[in-house]
Amino acid sequence: MGLVCRSVEEAGIATTYIATGRDLTIQVKPPRSLFLNFPMGNNFGEPSNQGQQTAILRRALEMVEEVELGGTLEDWPESWPAPVTYFTGRKSE
Repeated sequence: MGLVCRSVEEAGIATTYIATGRDLTIQVKPPRSLFLNFPMGNNFGEPSNQGQQTAILRRALEMVEEVELGGTLEDWPESWPAPVTYFTGRKSE
């Protein structure tokens, strides 16, 4: 998605990439990025948490106005509230 953001910016449309993968975002360098240390697929926060989702969207839109240096990456101040477990394909013992 970061590469898509760069292409869209070249066409004159401002973008903010809301990322959950910091390492890849650093490599691609979208014009402006908001990194959330959340599980993949939860770029706007917890399900049904409208306050959090609205705050993330507002910050992303504010970055369009504020960020002047291309490749800027900002960290969202909150972390995911619960330990994240991933399905490994194995049954737990």
